[in-house]
Amino acid sequence: MFRTKSVEQSIRDTEEPEHALKKSLSALDLTVFGVGVIIGTGIFVLTGQVAKETAGPATAIAFAVAGVVCALAALCYAEFASTVPVAGSAYTFAYAALGELVAWIIGWDLVLEFALGTAVVAVGWSGYVRSLMDNVNWTMPEVLSGPDVAEGFGFDILAFALVLVLTVILVVGMKLSARVTSVVVAIKVGVVLMVIIAGLFFIKAENYKPFIPPAETQETGGGWDAPLVQLMFGYEPTNFGVMGIFTAASIVFFAFIGFDVVATAAEETKLPQRDMPRGILGSLIICTVLYVAVSLVVTGMQHYSELSVSAPLADAFKATGHPFYAGLISFGAAVGLTTVCMILLLGQTRVFFAMSRDGLLPRFFSKTHPRFRTPYRPTILLGVLIAIIAGFTSIEELATLVNIGTLFAFVVVALGVLVLRRTQPDLPRAFRTPWVPLLPIVSVAASVWLMLNLPVETWVRFAAWMALGVIIYFVYGRSHSLLGKRGR
Repeated sequence: MFRTKSVEQSIRDTEEPEHALKKSLSALDLTVFGVGVIIGTGIFVLTGQVAKETAGPATAIAFAVAGVVCALAALCYAEFASTVPVAGSAYTFAYAALGELVAWIIGWDLVLEFALGTAVVAVGWSGYVRSLMDNVNWTMPEVLSGPDVAEGFGFDILAFALVLVLTVILVVGMKLSARVTSVVVAIKVGVVLMVIIAGLFFIKAENYKPFIPPAETQETGGGWDAPLVQLMFGYEPTNFGVMGIFTAASIVFFAFIGFDVVATAAEETKLPQRDMPRGILGSLIICTVLYVAVSLVVTGMQHYSELSVSAPLADAFKATGHPFYAGLISFGAAVGLTTVCMILLLGQTRVFFAMSRDGLLPRFFSKTHPRFRTPYRPTILLGVLIAIIAGFTSIEELATLVNIGTLFAFVVVALGVLVLRRTQPDLPRAFRTPWVPLLPIVSVAASVWLMLNLPVETWVRFAAWMALGVIIYFVYGRSHSLLGKRGR
């Protein structure tokens, strides 16, 4: 159960012709992928909710805190991705450092994270598109608008169609995916910069007073919707105040989810030892700066107590008498979510592909397309399944599961850096995480703290999914493991 797969063997497995992926990505492509997947619903929606209910203008600090937590994990990801340039991200890293069972658990966790993330974002994209259609008096039938809109049965045909189209793009090739992403990211970043620059002219200094509003005890009810930390330690989470900033950070963390997807493309990168650290850290730095700037602008344009929760950026411009910008923001959000959905789907298929290549899932899914050199079998299978899930999914039911899955992956990767430094100190490392062991330990502690601020209900659902994964491992994965067969 705790047998490890050597880094050398992981790299050799990528050289088998029918299981090899095409190397076509550069550092710029990786940075664009990172920015493309990070900037999504978080910046367009969470800013208003957190400012109004949790942190006030200090939302900018909450974004910075969440960015620091991600940066700690990103430094660990950068070391692993440059040392083990193999598809699979945290799954592959855990296999090399912590053993097969831990690798399976984290791989199973990533399958959940990316699958639900793709479905949730597709549903969010559908909502923005329907909103834009309403502006020109085009209305979708309720029965085709999804369960969030329809009374009774509802199927979100737009979300379903989006996932299928993106599945085709990913099957055709990574270079096409990178070109599509580059165009869409340029539009999305342009909209964010427009919000920052145009909003500067409407800032009023009095809206920043008080910058950190007085603390208020958060009403959680103490039941399934309460943070786990409250039940464990009797800690009372607060809205506003200094501690409210940390509570807000656990919420806006959702806005940063995705930079770890860059690591799943390590095997398809031309020079992974050099380009993976640049892509991971570069995209995270760019997005953190944009997030902090947007939150400062929007809370300066409108007092935090008056901000809209559903569309804060667009409604802030409406409140200042500029509806044109509001429409442009909605367009940018709809376009931008396309890349978020595509890159999450990319990460999902690469993890599934890596697990099947190791025999923990059926090897049938590890064959690459003879022409496009992409893992077309898992891409088609998962694309169709996620399209169906997106058609029937309600966003609120699944979004928090994405958070806990990502944070769990952060913990495993940070621990993996510590273990691999001790077990293989002479392994060539193109990038080395600084301040080991302090930085990985701090990364684990920060990730666990944010996990403890998630509701108990989320923990229960996550534990159920993990238990199912362990059963599948012992029934199928352990006996079919390619590493186990080689050992025998």
